[in-house]
Amino acid sequence: MNKTALITGINGQDGSYLAELLIEKGYTVWGILKRNSVAENQTYRIDQFRNNPNLKLEYADLLDLASLVRVLQIAKPNEIYNLAAQSHVRISFDQPIYTSQVTGIGTLNLLEAVRLICPNARVYQASSSEMFGNNIDEDGYQRETTPMNPVSPYGCAKVFSYNICRNYRNSYGLFISNGILFNHESPRRGSNFVTNKVAKEAAKIKLGLSDKLVLGNTEATRDWGHAKDYVKAMWLILQHDQADDFVCATGISHSVQYLVDYVFQSLNLDPQKHVSTAERLFRPEELKNLKGDCSKMKNILGWEPVYTFESMMDEMVQHWLDFYSK
Repeated sequence: MNKTALITGINGQDGSYLAELLIEKGYTVWGILKRNSVAENQTYRIDQFRNNPNLKLEYADLLDLASLVRVLQIAKPNEIYNLAAQSHVRISFDQPIYTSQVTGIGTLNLLEAVRLICPNARVYQASSSEMFGNNIDEDGYQRETTPMNPVSPYGCAKVFSYNICRNYRNSYGLFISNGILFNHESPRRGSNFVTNKVAKEAAKIKLGLSDKLVLGNTEATRDWGHAKDYVKAMWLILQHDQADDFVCATGISHSVQYLVDYVFQSLNLDPQKHVSTAERLFRPEELKNLKGDCSKMKNILGWEPVYTFESMMDEMVQHWLDFYSK
């Protein structure tokens, strides 16, 4: 029997790649959209398979429990992937209450709906490396046992979601797994995230459409992987025979400055001529370094990333070169 999956945040970067993967595997995929006034822009990441008969979309909101109950009653999913959130860390400082409501309480609403409507469904919760904050183990890595000490409203909300998922798993026997994903990018990443911001602006500079790129803290280091690799990890987590929590990362970190240098040099551009920093783009409390140890996931689930940091950035730069050359 073909499985049915429900994806919250299906029109985001991860949701769109996950929907593609699940449809390829024969799933019927239901997606939740949050209604906005320009409906035409809501599905651009999934437009290429929008008319697939195995894709079904419904309006709902993580802050509206009744809408979640309605969709669960209609879809009757075997698997649920909770990817919806206010996911921009810097913006979470500007909208801390909204971020906490959607990213934190929204998860609790979904779990309550699952408990009431489809308690046998398997649930994946999109947890984040931002939960660790600046806590790093002695070997320089962060893993499932690293203490969590978030340094942003987004990270705090994700810690609540992580813990309430564990609580519902232990209290009610629900199959709920956390994927603690480190940064993951792609051409579908929002262009206000640093990787795509750099790729997009560098392509514009190369084509003579811009002449400068303004960034925040370029000394911060991150463990960047490709979203395509990471949605495969999400799926593997829910195929495991028991609910558990897994770090997903590449184990290799790079600074924002390395990111800038790599992209600009790949286009034969001098970053010193075009790149500057602005204090307004710094976080009120900085997260300095992230590097994940995903040995548990590799050993238990057999997951391996396909993309390298460089091949990922090459793809993102080429996307923008093609986009602006049309």
